[in-house]
Formats: sequence, C-alpha cells, structure tokens
Amino acid sequence: MSKMILTNKPGILYRLFKAYLRFFYDRIYYRRTYSLQTDHIPVDGTPLLIVSNHQNCGHDPLGILFAIRDRKPAFIARADVFTYHPLLAKFLYANGMLPAYRIAYEGEAALNKNKEMLRHTGRELLNGRTVVMYPEAGHQDKHWLGAFSFGYTRLAFEAAALGNFRTEIFILPSCNHYADYFQLQEQMLVKFGTPISIKPYYELYKTKPRTAQREVNTLVRKQIEDLMLDIRDLDNYQAIDFVCKAVADRNALSGAEDLPGRLLSDRALVASLAQAQTNDGAAVREIYSDALTLQEGIREMKINNRLFDRPFTWGALAGRSLLLVLLLPVWLFSLWPNVLHLVAPALLQRRMTDKMFYGTFIYALSVLITIPVFYTLTFVLTWIYVNLWIALIYLVSLPFWGLFAWYYRKFFMETRQAWHYHIHRKTEKLQALKKIRTDLYNRLDELK
Repeated sequence: MSKMILTNKPGILYRLFKAYLRFFYDRIYYRRTYSLQTDHIPVDGTPLLIVSNHQNCGHDPLGILFAIRDRKPAFIARADVFTYHPLLAKFLYANGMLPAYRIAYEGEAALNKNKEMLRHTGRELLNGRTVVMYPEAGHQDKHWLGAFSFGYTRLAFEAAALGNFRTEIFILPSCNHYADYFQLQEQMLVKFGTPISIKPYYELYKTKPRTAQREVNTLVRKQIEDLMLDIRDLDNYQAIDFVCKAVADRNALSGAEDLPGRLLSDRALVASLAQAQTNDGAAVREIYSDALTLQEGIREMKINNRLFDRPFTWGALAGRSLLLVLLLPVWLFSLWPNVLHLVAPALLQRRMTDKMFYGTFIYALSVLITIPVFYTLTFVLTWIYVNLWIALIYLVSLPFWGLFAWYYRKFFMETRQAWHYHIHRKTEKLQALKKIRTDLYNRLDELK
C-alpha cells in the first residue's frame, strides 16, 4: 500500500505543477472554461465523494481538479493506464490517482486488488479527503450517460462502516460538458449538483446493503442526468447532434454563444425532439433526414453552416485573403516550436483506436514533453545567440505565438470555406441546401 500513501493538503511542488497544467488547460487548450455551482461543494475536510459522467478521458478529471481549487483529490482511474510504463504509474500515484480493476478488462482475478484500494480510499474519506469517481467505469464517445457501476456506492458505505457509521459522508453529483471534443480553443464546463448525505441510509445498509446502494444510486444518477446533455436516442444521435449545433449556430447570431447557455438550450431541444417523436414520429424522422442531408451537403461542398446567414462579399473575401498573405511571415515565425505540440500529436493519434483519448493525448504530450523540452531548448539557444532578456521575453511569449499559429490556420480554413460558398452560391446544389436548411429551422421552431 506504500504506493497509495496520499496527503490531504497539496504541497508547494504540487501547487506549482497544478498551476502550470491549469494555465495550458484554461488558456491555451480551451478558449474558456466554466466551473458552475462551486458553492455547492462542501467545505474542505468534509468526507466527499464527487461522482461525474465521463466523456473526454483525462480532460474530465482535470476539469474537476481545477474547479475545486486548493484541494488535492484522489481520483479512481482505470487500472490499465497504470500499466503503460513504470514512470507513468509513479507519476499517477504521486498525483493522487488510484487504480480500479474491471472484470471486463483485467479479469475476475484482478478484482481482489480492488479490496485493498477501497479500504485505503475509505480511510481517506473518513479523514476528510475528497475522492473523485466515474461510475460508468469508462468514458463514453457521445453526449449520453452510460450504465453505472455500484463501485462508488460500495466505497461510500464501506467507508461509513469503517467509521462505525459515526461519520457523515457526502456524494456530490457533477457533470462535464464540451462544445467540441477534439478541437483546440473550444469551451468546456464542469457543473456541480447538490450534495447527497448517505447518513439517512446507514440503518438500511446494515440490513439491506444492496437496496441502500440502489436508492442512493438512483438519486445520484438523476441529478447527473438533470445536469448534463443526455441524448438517449443513440440510433439518431448523429442527426440530433447536428441539429443542436445548427441551432447553436443560429443563436450565435445574437451573441448567445456561451457554453452554459448552450447546454440549457441543447437540453431543451433534445427534450422537445423526444416529446415530438412520441407524438408524431414521422415528422421528427423528416427533421432527422433533413439534418443528415444538410450535414452531408455542407461537408461535400466544404462550407460552414454559418455562412448561410453570414456570407462574405467579394471585397470582404479579398481583404481576408490579403491579410492572410501579409501575416504569412508572422505565421511561419510562430510555428517554432509550437508546431511540434500542435501538429505532431495529431499525426501520432492516427494509431489510436479510441478517439476519445485524442484530446488527452495532445494535451499530455504537450505539457509533459514537447513544451518543456522545446521551449527550454528555444530559450537556451536565444540566450546564447542573442541575450538573456530577449530569451526570457521570447520564452514567456511562446504560448501566445502558439495561439496565433492556431488562429491563423483557423482563419485560413474559414476563408477557404467562405470562398467555396461564394463561388457556388448560385448553383442548384447550394440553393437546394439553403431550402433544406430553411425548412429544417422552420420545423424546429414549430417544436417550441
């Protein structure tokens, strides 16, 4: 158990490392992050088990880590992550992560190892530690909530039993939500529910432990469902997801583009679609059919949905193109060394079978390897061949040069899409897509 020795309070090295991770998470990887209803988090020192949906691999726990500020929580993570390399395992243990073994992956024999982990984590809870778990026992690849394992309820009640049921333990439901799983400079949020005390279930647990766990699980799961975007119609997920994005594009015209507002809008839209499907399945099938037709047409024509509402004139396109040419030397300058952690991981991720590891892979490879190595190398070379002060200024500016490189590329892609739209604006195909789009929005408006 020596590997699992944890501390309640973060040390100075942990705080510095967390600040470094947070800067690149909040400012560079994401355009904006939100931590909502943090006032629902019980005071530090309260035995607390945070339970969340799981969609974006390592970005989910990082979102919670940065939302709860000065605590050093323990994270229960899938055990196979600890087997990649001994140094990685030591790093994970040092940062408060503990392995959970799953019968579907590590086999039934490995489940005995969970007993030791649960006992240790239970003692941590009794000592006022914050523990984070993901009861889906794996991340989903869409905005939907999978089946829950009862491992977290077992942990909470066994911890209470270790303390002879004298200590009150709380479970705090939480959700994460992403504007886009794979693109840089998007938005993400973490939102907390209302803490649930399991103390009222102690007596029931003593005689009917499984019943007590089921009742608590029902409360926790209901809260998470009410916090997140839960698209249960997986057969029509692609169409529903596109419809949500299309409505968000239209809402963006009035400036309503913040992610918390979009989450509420998406939840209301998905609920309306589900109700409409119950009332008139044929009408909703037409909506889904139009959505998929529009999505495929946009992809084939290499345009953007927002261009239908905000097309560019010849003059505007010429101006954007001229600006791209003028800024090309600046963009080339900005590529070193940022191209290594903006492009290289994208090339390596092609070998991944699980696409939901993609964002975590880019972030982890960048902040742990390419940024420290190549930023340091750039600093040293600039110091040697120029001077120390210029080297320091250049070092501090490197992340922002990386942002410039990313936005230049994004500006180029948007300009190219705008040219495609302008060139084909009078073609029958684009006019047909415009009509399908108008009809789609009209049908969606009728749902309200």
